[in-house]
Amino acid sequence: MADPHAHDRLIATLGAELAPVRRLWPPWLRTLGWLAVVAAIALALFARYGAAPMLARWAGAPDLGWAGLGAVLTAVAAAWAAFALGVPGRRTAWAWLPLPPALLWIGASGLGCLRQWVAPATHVATAHEAGECLYFILGFSIPLSALLIVLLRRACPLRPVLTAVLVGLASAAASASLLEICHAFDAAATDLLMHALAVGLVVAANAAMGGRLLSRAA
Repeated sequence: MADPHAHDRLIATLGAELAPVRRLWPPWLRTLGWLAVVAAIALALFARYGAAPMLARWAGAPDLGWAGLGAVLTAVAAAWAAFALGVPGRRTAWAWLPLPPALLWIGASGLGCLRQWVAPATHVATAHEAGECLYFILGFSIPLSALLIVLLRRACPLRPVLTAVLVGLASAAASASLLEICHAFDAAATDLLMHALAVGLVVAANAAMGGRLLSRAA
């Protein structure tokens, strides 16, 4: 016959080794924390370049403004979805949250190639200048992705690769939004190709590396 006191002692021993776990903040609140860092970078860029050139470009070519808005909303939605997937029991459908703003971002960017006029205070980027946009997005995406991964590791997402893809999309979209502040080029095919390449590289790198960092084994 089993000794009931042995069970009580086992439970007491296991309970004594448990460490208290701090409750995670809601996904929307953690998203705001990450966006606060993005906003701080944006303020620094506005202090350097000012808002007038960006607003002039948007006034002369509204598609640039819609594309910028789509990038901002994509960053917000992708980050929120990543934090939501880090909560056990949340549905995979959260991964579709960034799709509508991403379609706006992509669609408005593509419309720029169909215009017959050049946006004010811009010119068509050369291959070298388009390459600088690539480096800008990659350069800002790395620390923004690292910050998101650090914030998500405490949650230990059950779908690490999918969550990492959203991390990459959020970081790349945020970096593209920051680029709008100092982007003096029109929506030419070469420039947009570099933007797409940068976003693709960031998402792929996060899927490959971020998935491992967010896995339960890690």
